[in-house]
Amino acid sequence: MVIGIAKITLHIFDCQSLKEKRRVVNSLLHRLRNRFNAAIAEIDDQDLWQKSTIGAAVIGGSTAHASSQLQSIVDFVESQPLANITAIETEIL
Repeated sequence: MVIGIAKITLHIFDCQSLKEKRRVVNSLLHRLRNRFNAAIAEIDDQDLWQKSTIGAAVIGGSTAHASSQLQSIVDFVESQPLANITAIETEIL
């Protein structure tokens, strides 16, 4: 069993309140969970308007599978128009 972990820091455009940020982040988290069947959560920067850090965890049978799933998650987040990735940290256990 292989566990893959990703920590993705985002800059969220045009947010003027925490309520707007929550709407964007919750929508993204919901779509990620449905599409990739992975554990996804906002793990840091909950009190900042234009910054969010989300964590993703996947379990696979091989290192290649876990890495591929994490890369697919990162690619999906990069394709979102309302957020820009500022940092990515991945780890395979």
